[in-house]
Amino acid sequence: MNRYVNIILIAAFSAIVVSFSSCKSDRKDGNASSQNLRLITYNVWYGFTEVPERKKTWIDWMKEQQPDIVSLQELNEYTEEKLAEDAKSYGHPYSVLLKEEGFPTGITSKYPIEDIQRIREGFHHGLMRVRIQGIYVYVIHLHPSNWQTRKVEIDQILQNIESLPTDSKVILAGDFNTFSPLDSVYYTHGRLEPFFDQRDSLYNEQNLNNGQLDYSVIQQVLDFGLIDLEASRRSSGYEFSGSFPTLIEKEGEHGDKRRLDYVFATKDVAKKVTRAEIITTDTALILSDHLPVVVDLDI
Repeated sequence: MNRYVNIILIAAFSAIVVSFSSCKSDRKDGNASSQNLRLITYNVWYGFTEVPERKKTWIDWMKEQQPDIVSLQELNEYTEEKLAEDAKSYGHPYSVLLKEEGFPTGITSKYPIEDIQRIREGFHHGLMRVRIQGIYVYVIHLHPSNWQTRKVEIDQILQNIESLPTDSKVILAGDFNTFSPLDSVYYTHGRLEPFFDQRDSLYNEQNLNNGQLDYSVIQQVLDFGLIDLEASRRSSGYEFSGSFPTLIEKEGEHGDKRRLDYVFATKDVAKKVTRAEIITTDTALILSDHLPVVVDLDI
């Protein structure tokens, strides 16, 4: 009888060990690799300086999403320390800020951030490139109101990609402030052209290209061979939401909905995508003037 009791005890102990080992191997650790990777890009509107009361809700939302990499734009009034504090609150021990003045971009990660490159010259807001988990991630925030300047900026970004080692895995994530030809059917209502024409006249901006919405910047990215991840995952029942504007209270007229926030990737990365979408929940609609884009990769 004791023999059978011993066998049962040994089996139970073995099951516990296997279960513990399994849990331990599945746990994501800052210095270990993971087969699944979630990336979020988010323009957080003046670093929450306009809506400080919504910062806590945003942090809670980030915790729920459990991202691995977060590309952030408009981190106004942020310091390296402030970004690190936010990052740690949603489980990211690593963070990098591009600059501390103007409209900074930043990136946070569960995994080490390597090969950090900050580029200020030739960019209105600046450009940051890092490497995380073997992927080069570009944090993008193109010029807000001049299509020609955006074209110069994207030229430099694509040249930078060309300088990388052959077959490098690349992701571009952020606020491109411009239109995609893949969305052109959603802009045939003709309401955006007069809106931008008025802005160009009043504020000496150059949003329109010969009186038309400019698609050349995103077309250049597509011609380069990068994949628009959100557009590539649209189902037959897809309904266009755009990523700007949202329901957040904000002075002035902001025009019809349009997609300004994108995640592009090289083909080898795009093949690993299991999800890519703009989040349009009630919470996301009131946190910032932009909506976040979430991408899941099975790497």
